[in-house]
Amino acid sequence: MTSLAHQLKRLALPQNDPSLLSRKDVASLLFDPKEAASIDRDTFFALGCTGLEELLGIESAFEEFQETLFSQASKGLERSVQTKEVNQKLDASISLFLTRLSPYFLLKPAQKCIEWLIHRFHIHQYNQDSLIACSLPYHETKVFVRVIQLLKIKDPTHRWNWLQCLQKPGVPLARGTLITHCYKDLGFMDFICSLVTKSVKAYSHSGENCPQLRVIFSFYASTIIPALDAVEKVTDALVAKLLPYVQKGLKSSLVDYKAATYMIVCQLAVKVVMESHLVDTLALQISKSVVKTPTLPREGLGSLIVLLQNQKAESISEKAFGYLSAIPTLVPTLKDIASVYDIGPLLRCLLPHLVRFVVTDKGRFLMSGTTILFIFRYFCQDVHCKFLPALVNCDSVLPSRARYCRDLGDDQLWRVFVQPLPLSRYPGALDVVLEGHVSDISNKEEQNLFHQFISLSLSSGKYKIIPESDTTLLLGLNHPLPSVRNLALEHLKEILRTGQAGFDEDFLREAVLERLRDDVPEVVLAALKAMQVMKFLSAEDMVSSLLSLFQRTDVSKAGNWFPVLKEAMRVLDNTHLLEEIPTLRNRVVTELLPFLVITCPYENLPEYQVASCVARSSLISQHPLTQGWSQALEDVMARTCPSDVMGVANQQLISTMTKNLLGMEASSKRSCVSNLKHTRQAGCLSFLGLRGRTSETWWNPEKLDNTTCCYLRLLIRLFEMTIAGASQGPLAPGFRALMRLLFQVHLSELPELFGFLSLLWGYGWSQSDQLDHRVGAVLQTQALYVGRALLSSQNGKNLKLLTSATSPVVPSLLMCLGSPVREVRRAAVAALQELGGADASPFHLVTKKLLQETEELITDPSHVSQAIAGKGKAQDKKMIASVDQLLGCVQSPDCPSYTARALLQLLREVNGEAVLEVLLPAMERLLDQSGPDGPTFLKDEALLLQFLLTKYNEQSAPLLARHKGSLECFIRATGTLLEPFPGMPSFQLVALEQITKPFFAALGDEKVQQRLLAVMFDLLVDCKNPVCAQTINGVFKSITVDGELVAAEFGPVDRPKVSGSVHQTRRSKMLKAQDSASGPPDGISAVPWQRVTLILELLQHKKKLKRPQKLVPTLFSLLSRSLEPVQDDVTNLEYTKQLILSCLLNVCYKLSPDGALISKDVLEEEKFNVELVVQCLRGSGMPQTHHHALLLLGTMARIFPEKVLHNIMPIFTFMGANVMRLDDAYSFQVISKTVQMVIPALIKLPGRTESMETVVIRVVHVFVDALPHVPEHRRRPVLAGLMTTLGAGHFLWVLLLLLFKQHAMQATSADAGETALQRDVEFWISVCCEFEVPEQLLSLFKILKYLSRLPEDKEDGENSTDAGVNDVALPTDMHSGKELRHYKFLSLSFLSQLLASDGFVGKVVLPFIHLCCLHGLLVLLEEILCYINSVARCVEANANKPTAKFWRAMLNKSYDVLDKVIALLPTDTFITVMRGLMANKLPSVRRKAMELLNNKLQQKTVWNNDQVCVLLNLTKDLLSIVSRGQHEDDEEEEEQAINRQTALYSLKLLCRSFGASHQEAFVPVLHGAMELVTSPHEDRNVMGSALLCIAEVTSALKALAVPQLPRLMPAVLQTLKERKELFSNKVYLLSAVTALQRVSETLPHFISPYLKDILDLMLHLFTRLYS
Repeated sequence: MTSLAHQLKRLALPQNDPSLLSRKDVASLLFDPKEAASIDRDTFFALGCTGLEELLGIESAFEEFQETLFSQASKGLERSVQTKEVNQKLDASISLFLTRLSPYFLLKPAQKCIEWLIHRFHIHQYNQDSLIACSLPYHETKVFVRVIQLLKIKDPTHRWNWLQCLQKPGVPLARGTLITHCYKDLGFMDFICSLVTKSVKAYSHSGENCPQLRVIFSFYASTIIPALDAVEKVTDALVAKLLPYVQKGLKSSLVDYKAATYMIVCQLAVKVVMESHLVDTLALQISKSVVKTPTLPREGLGSLIVLLQNQKAESISEKAFGYLSAIPTLVPTLKDIASVYDIGPLLRCLLPHLVRFVVTDKGRFLMSGTTILFIFRYFCQDVHCKFLPALVNCDSVLPSRARYCRDLGDDQLWRVFVQPLPLSRYPGALDVVLEGHVSDISNKEEQNLFHQFISLSLSSGKYKIIPESDTTLLLGLNHPLPSVRNLALEHLKEILRTGQAGFDEDFLREAVLERLRDDVPEVVLAALKAMQVMKFLSAEDMVSSLLSLFQRTDVSKAGNWFPVLKEAMRVLDNTHLLEEIPTLRNRVVTELLPFLVITCPYENLPEYQVASCVARSSLISQHPLTQGWSQALEDVMARTCPSDVMGVANQQLISTMTKNLLGMEASSKRSCVSNLKHTRQAGCLSFLGLRGRTSETWWNPEKLDNTTCCYLRLLIRLFEMTIAGASQGPLAPGFRALMRLLFQVHLSELPELFGFLSLLWGYGWSQSDQLDHRVGAVLQTQALYVGRALLSSQNGKNLKLLTSATSPVVPSLLMCLGSPVREVRRAAVAALQELGGADASPFHLVTKKLLQETEELITDPSHVSQAIAGKGKAQDKKMIASVDQLLGCVQSPDCPSYTARALLQLLREVNGEAVLEVLLPAMERLLDQSGPDGPTFLKDEALLLQFLLTKYNEQSAPLLARHKGSLECFIRATGTLLEPFPGMPSFQLVALEQITKPFFAALGDEKVQQRLLAVMFDLLVDCKNPVCAQTINGVFKSITVDGELVAAEFGPVDRPKVSGSVHQTRRSKMLKAQDSASGPPDGISAVPWQRVTLILELLQHKKKLKRPQKLVPTLFSLLSRSLEPVQDDVTNLEYTKQLILSCLLNVCYKLSPDGALISKDVLEEEKFNVELVVQCLRGSGMPQTHHHALLLLGTMARIFPEKVLHNIMPIFTFMGANVMRLDDAYSFQVISKTVQMVIPALIKLPGRTESMETVVIRVVHVFVDALPHVPEHRRRPVLAGLMTTLGAGHFLWVLLLLLFKQHAMQATSADAGETALQRDVEFWISVCCEFEVPEQLLSLFKILKYLSRLPEDKEDGENSTDAGVNDVALPTDMHSGKELRHYKFLSLSFLSQLLASDGFVGKVVLPFIHLCCLHGLLVLLEEILCYINSVARCVEANANKPTAKFWRAMLNKSYDVLDKVIALLPTDTFITVMRGLMANKLPSVRRKAMELLNNKLQQKTVWNNDQVCVLLNLTKDLLSIVSRGQHEDDEEEEEQAINRQTALYSLKLLCRSFGASHQEAFVPVLHGAMELVTSPHEDRNVMGSALLCIAEVTSALKALAVPQLPRLMPAVLQTLKERKELFSNKVYLLSAVTALQRVSETLPHFISPYLKDILDLMLHLFTRLYS
C-alpha cells in the first residue's frame, strides 16, 4: 500500500464504512451476522435494557447509564451526524461504561449490553480500544475471540493488527503470545497499565475495599510480571514506562492493587540493576505504603527485603527508617519472615540507624524508649554474625558509645547497651572485626577509648592485657614473635591450671590446638605442656593432634623436632584414656607402625632415636603384633655392624610381626590384618615374607589359577604401597628401601621383574579383572617410570632378551602409547627410548619409527596407529616383518586377550590379506570357544573377537576367494548368535556389518559373492531377531549386487507360457491346475515362498543393482507360478504378487528412468509378458494388487507400447469395472498414473493413427460407462485427468458426446429426468471448465460438425459419413428416431448452457482476450451459422410432418447458441461480424444478424469513436438490404419484406443513437426511406417501417431535412389519403400518423404550405375513427 493510500485510510471516517449501509451482514456479538441483519432496532434495544436491569441487581454503579446510553433517546441517535463535542461526550460515557463492565464481562447481561452498544453506537468501530480493554482480561475465552472478530484490523499499521491471526481460526489468545507482545510493544504495556488506573478511577466510589477489580489486578500482575521475567534485557524505556504506575500502586489505598504492585517491584528488583537514588525512592515509598496499609506488613516488608537483597543496597534513608520504625508489628513480622527467609539485607540497612538513634539524643525524641529497647535487644539477640562489622565500625558509634556508657549510671541502659551484644555466640567473627578495627586506629585517644569499650562491652578474659607482653591474650597467641607466643602459652597454661573464670572453653581448646600446628618446635613444646593441663580436651582430639606431629615432621631434615616427638610419644604413652578406648589405642599403634622401620643405622641420629623411642613405648611393646620388638632391636644394634643394620633390623621386624601374627587367634589375626591394610609401610613389611612364582613369559591372569592370581594381586598392592610411599613424604627413604627389598625377594629374576612390570603396564585395559584390582593411570605411570629406570641400567645382552619376540616388554609399551592419558603416553615414550639401541630386536624398526615422532605420540593418542601403518606410504619388507611380529603376539594363545585387543586397536590401520591370514588361528580359536560347549567367554575375549572380525575389510577381501578357510571362518561368524555380554552386539551382527559396498566389490569372485548372498538370505529366513533382520536389510541395501546373482537365489527359471487370447489363457490355467494336482512342479517351485518373499522385500528399495534386466525372466516366472492353482497350498500369495509386480516396476524405472524405449541389447521385448500381468490383474481380488499391476502396465506402455496395445481394452475395462469404484486417494492416484503413462505411449506409437483413435475412443467409452459407479467427488478429477492426458483439443468432444449418449439412453420419469438433466449438465460444464477456452471452443466446433453429419431421422442412417464415430457415440441402427432427436437436442442445449455458464464466461471475458480465443469464437460462429442453415432446411422439409415442432425447437436452440457466441465477442469484432453476416446468402442469417445488432443498440453500451464510425458505415449495408426486393422472386418476397423491415428498424436505432452527433451520415437514410414511401407498389408493412424510420431521421436531422420536405410531405399526405389500405392495416395507419407528428414537431416553421392538407386529412381521420 502506498503512503498516499495510508494517509487516505487514516483520514477515512468510520461512518463512511460501506458495511454500515449494508443489511446483509450486521456485526453482532451474540448472533450470526445474517441472523442479526433480520433483527430490528427495538429488539436490540430491549435486549440491552434487559441486560442493564440484570446488571443493576449486581452493581448499582450502572444506574447513571439508564438516562444516557440506554435511554429512549439513544434509539434515534446517529452519531455520524453529531458534532465533535457530542461524540467526545458519548465516547467518554461509553469508555466509562465498558470500564465498569469489565469485571462482569463473562456474564450474559454484560454481553447483552455490549450487543446494544455495537448495534446502536458501533463501538466495534468507534471505540475499539475501550472494547478491547473491557475484554482483554478474558483473552483465553471464546467471547474475547468473538469480540476480536468484530474488529476491522487488517491494515498492517493498525494498533491491533497483531490480533488478526485470531479472527479466521477463532482460537483464543494464548497467554505466551500476550506476554511476548507485552514486552515487545511498550505501547501495549502502557495500555495494560492504564487499564488498571482507569478501572480504579471508575470504581473510586467503592472505597478501599473494591472486590470487583480483583480480576483486573490479577490480570495486571499475571501479565506484567511474566513479561518482565521473559524479556532478555530490561531497558530504561521499559522501566520508565512502568515506574509511574508502580508509584500509583504504592500510593493506592486498594489492598489488591498494592499487593500487585509489590510483586511487580520484586520482579523489577530481580531483573534489573537500578540506580541508588531509584532504590532509595522505592524503599521510601514501600515503607510509607506499609505504614498506611497495616493489613499488608508482611508483603510490604518482603518486597522491601527482595529490593534491598537484589540491588545490594548498603543503607536506606532516614525517612524510610522512620516509617519502618512506626510500624506497630515490625518486630513480629520480621521475626516471622526470618523463620523462613533471609532478612539480612534489610537488617544490614537498619542496624546503623538503630545504633545511631540509640546512642544519640535524637533517638529519644523520634522513637519511644520501649520500642528502641525492644528492637535493639531483638536485633542484637537474633542478628547473624555478619552484622558485627556494621555494629563495630559504624561511624562515630564506638567513641560515643564508650563515653555515653561511661557517664551513664542507669542500670537499665547498661543492660541495654552492653549485655545484648552477641559476643558469646560469634566469637570468631568478633575477633576478626576487632583485629581489623584496631589495625586502623592510630590515635592514642581512640585506642584508649577502644580498650575502654572492650573492657566495658566484652566480658571475656582473652582481650585483657598480659603484663609481660603488653598485649592481650588473643593477640599474643597469634603474635608473629615466637617468644611472645611462648609467653601467651605460659599465661594460658596458668589460666588452665588455676581455672580462672571468664574464658570460653572453645577458645582455650582452639588456642592450644592451633599452637600445636605451629612451625616452631619450642612453641609446639609449650603447647604440649599446656595441653597436659587441659582437662576438657577429648581423647580423640588429643590423639589426632599428636599423631599429626609424627605425620608432618621429617626428623631426617629437621633434627631439632626430636624433643617434640619424644614429648608427644610420652604424652601418648601416659594417656590413660587409651586403655578405656581399644579402637583408639589400635589406631595409635597402627599409625605408629611405619616409624618402627629402621631407616638409619646410627644411634646418635634423630631418625634412629625416633624409631627407638617408639619401639620402647608401652603402646608398642605391649601390643600383640609388636611385642618383643624393642628387645630384638637392642640385640640387632648390639651384634650387627652399622652397614648391615637396616637390612637385618627390618628383616627382624618382619620376622617378629610374622611370628606374633601366626600366634594370634583367628579373630585377632583377621582384625590385625585388616588394620595393617590401611598402613602402607607396615603392610609392606608383613607381605614381604610371602613368596610366589610364575614361570610364564606372559603373566596372563586369564590363564592363572586362583592361588597365583591372589599372589599377583598382593604383589601389585605391595608395589602400589611402596611406590606411593617412596615418591614423597617423610617416610620416602624407608619405602625406597622396601622397594629394593621387594625386588630382591619376589622379582629377583629379570624376566620375572619385567613380566610383572608388563602386567602393570597393560592391565588397565582389562575388562574382566581376574585379579580383582584395578590398575589406574597413576600406578601405570609410576610403573612405566620404574621400568624406564630399570631398562636404562641393563646391558646389551639383557636388552636383547627383553626385546625378543617372546618378551612382553615391547608390546606392552606400545599398548601404553594408545592410552587416553597424556602422562601415560609420555612415560611410555620415555621407557621406549631406552630400547632404541636394541638393534637385534624384531621390533626394532617399529620402535625406531615411533621414536622419530615422539612429540606427536605424546600429543595425539591416535597417532601411533598412523605411524605404524605408514600413513599410506609403501613399507619395506623389514618393516612389514616387524609388524608381523606384533600380529604374531596378537594371535599367540599366551598373550592376554586385553593385550591382544589393545594391540589390534593400535594396528587398526594395518590391513591386508596377509594380516587376515596371520590372525585366522586366533579367530578360529575364539569362535570354537564361543560355541555352546566352549568355556566361559571373557569380556576381553569377546572384544578381541570383534576386533578380529573387523579385519574382514576391503583390503583383505580377495583372500576369501583363494583361501577357503577364511571364507568358512567368516560364514561361521555370521552364524554365531551368541551375545557375550549385555549391551554388546552379537558376533553375527559384527560380521554382517563388515559386508560393506567396498568389501563386497573387492571379493572379485562371483561364486564368493553368491555364497555370501545365499548365507544372508538363509539367515533372514531363519532369523528371529529383528536387529539381525534390520542389519541384513541395511547390508543388502548398501552393497552393489548383480541382478543375475539375485535371480539365482530364486532358483532356476521356468519360462511361463501365456496364451494370447483370453480363452487360451483359461485353457492353459486349467491344464496347469491338472498338472499341479498330479505332482509338484519342477524348478522354481522348489524355492519356498517365504524365502522368495523376503528376497523380494529386500529388492523393493534396492538402488545399487547392476544388470537389473537379468531379474525380469525370473520375476515373470515367479508371477506365473503365483498364478498357478495349487490344491495343497493355502498360502495367500497376494502380497507376493504385489512384491513381484513392484520389483518389475522398479526394474523398468532403472532401465528407463525417463520412459524411453529400451534397446534390444539390454532387454528383449519378448521377455516382458504383458499378458501375464493382465492375467494377474483380472484374476486378483485385492485392490493393492490391481494398483501394482496397473502401475506396471503403465510403465510398460511407455517402454513397449506395441505389446501393451494388444491388451489395452482388457486393462481399461477392468479398471472401469473395479478400480474406479474405490474411494481412496491411492486408487485415484493409480488411475491417474495409468492413464498418464499408457495413453501417451499409445498415441505416440507410429503408423497406427486411425486404429489408435478408435482405441482411444473406446477407452473413453469405458470411462464414461463406469462413471455412474465412481464416487461423485472423484468423477470430475478422473475425467479431467483422462482428457488432459489424451489432449482436450482432440478428444474432449468425444467425451461430451458419449456423456450425452449416456444421458439420452436413460429412461426416467419427467420430474426425475429434469433433475437428472440439470445435475448432469452442471457436471458436464464443470468438466469442460477444467480446460482452456480454445480447447472448449474447438470441442464445441467438433460437436456441431458431428451433429451436422448425423442423419435427420432413423430411416436416413445410410447418409452417415463417419461411421466410426457414430458407432461409438450413437449407433443409429441400434436406437430409435426419438432417441436420436433427443440426443441432438440435448447436445445443442448443452452448447447453449456452456456458453452462458459463469465458469466459461469468466475465462473468456478478460481485459485482453487471447487471439486464439477470438479465432475459436469466429470458427464456432461460422459453424453454428452453417448448422442453422441446415436446420432451417430441415424445418422447411418437415413442415408438414410430425417432427416439425422438433425442428422448430432445434432452430430456436441454434439461434440461442448463436446469440451466446455473439455475446462473447468483443464490440469491435461484433460489429465486423455483424457486417459480414448481413451479407450472408441466407435471408434468415441476415435477419438474425440485424436482430442481434438491434439488441446491442438497445443496450446502454458506451461506444468509442472508432466503433461509432464502423457502425455508421453499416447504414450502407442496411440501405442495400432495404433497397432489395423490387425484382426478387415471389417465393422470397415475404421473407425479404421481413428483412427490409428489420433493416429499417436497425437504421432507426442507429439514428436514435448517433443521429444527433452525426447528422450528415443519415441524410442518405432519409433519401432511401423516402424512396420506399413514394413507391406505389411497396409492401405496406415495409412502408410503415419506412415511415417510422423517416420520423426518427427527421427528428435527428432537423434543419438538414428541410430540403426533403417537398418530396416528403406529399408522400406522407398521400399515404393518409389512401383510406382503404390505411384503415385495414392499423400499424400502417399508426406509422403514417407518427411520421406526420414527428415532422410537424421538428419542422413546425416549414410546414405552412401543407397546413391546410394536414388539417383536412386529420379531421377526416378523426371523424372516421370517431364514427
